[in-house]
Amino acid sequence: MVFKDLEQQLLALSPNEKVQVIQLLAQSLTSDWQGIEKNPGICGGEACIVNTRIPVWVLVEARSIGYSDADILISYPTIAAADLANAWVYAEAHPHEIEMAIERNEVA
Repeated sequence: MVFKDLEQQLLALSPNEKVQVIQLLAQSLTSDWQGIEKNPGICGGEACIVNTRIPVWVLVEARSIGYSDADILISYPTIAAADLANAWVYAEAHPHEIEMAIERNEVA
């Protein structure tokens, strides 16, 4: 894909989607993911919202079963909308990692 093809698609995005694209591109230039941390001693090293024990995969799973962002923020009062935006960007960039975490943690 060349930039010219991508340009039209980028311009057609909503303002929120544009913010997510900018975050994704900026974060892809470094190994750090804003607002997301992985620590072997916390939640088995799963990607979590910084300074919490809330894994990104849990938020993704909540969204996939129909919870809105507002529902998630009510359920997890220690996180903010910016934390969710960071989680969505991280999940979008690491879909296989998130899928594997969901599979590992499924209740039989």
